[in-house]
Amino acid sequence: MHADTSQPTAAPDAYQQSIEKWRAERVAKLTAPDGWLSLIGLEWVQEGANKVGTASDNDIILQAGPAHLGEITLDKSGQVHIKLAKDSGATVDGKLVEEATLIDDMHVTGDAAPTKVAFGSASFYVIDREGRKALRVKDPDAATRKHFLGIDYFPVDPSWHIVADWVPFDPPHDLKMGSVIGTIDTVKVPGKAVFTRDGHTYELLPYQEEPGGELFFVLADRTSGHETYGAARFLYAALPQNGKVVLDFNKAYNPPCSFTPFATCPLAPPENRLDLRITAGEKKYRGGH
Repeated sequence: MHADTSQPTAAPDAYQQSIEKWRAERVAKLTAPDGWLSLIGLEWVQEGANKVGTASDNDIILQAGPAHLGEITLDKSGQVHIKLAKDSGATVDGKLVEEATLIDDMHVTGDAAPTKVAFGSASFYVIDREGRKALRVKDPDAATRKHFLGIDYFPVDPSWHIVADWVPFDPPHDLKMGSVIGTIDTVKVPGKAVFTRDGHTYELLPYQEEPGGELFFVLADRTSGHETYGAARFLYAALPQNGKVVLDFNKAYNPPCSFTPFATCPLAPPENRLDLRITAGEKKYRGGH
């Protein structure tokens, strides 16, 4: 009797389809009207009063919106307040108001979003990075979104779906994470993923963006700066089970700062810069800035 050879081909096809589905969802999120491609500004707010608008006599000059939107005040306690110009036509969280306190992305509670100031097709909210405040400005008509060139990938390769050993740290280790804007965050690392490839052993350190959340890896490798984006690629992994963690490098993807200069992405720490060519996942963006 001949062995049935039809069965083994089914699994790679199913795997290929699962990766293609993941890619489609990733692109849909990236290209959404309020996705990362819609960023048109990262404007730092100085202490005191800041006039805001598109006209050149403003302290913060926006790329879209009215000539004079109003005035944003940052007080010594870190509170941000906006007073809108009479004819700005802007709204704060969908309401027509004269003034409001703006809650930034680090001081919202629960599932609440930071306070959104909208004007025409554009909007902004305040972000806090190590105590520095900035306006994150978005517009669905952004050139980066309208002229998006798509994402290039390495071919899907099931061998890069790796079941790694999980070594927990008790207590968690501290890891310093730099960013493209020069900030340094200290994150808690709950453990390390250890895997072998071509006879060599490698380790990666993740952190959790939210307590109990998925493992988040910021990594670089020998393709970084060549076939892939230089600063880092990102990879999520489900929480470890039975001492194992799945690293699917076919889902390694570009950070927002590969598509826009207005993002504040983390950089791969030295501990996660692997002496290995990870020929899986997203390649460098052709339309990169």
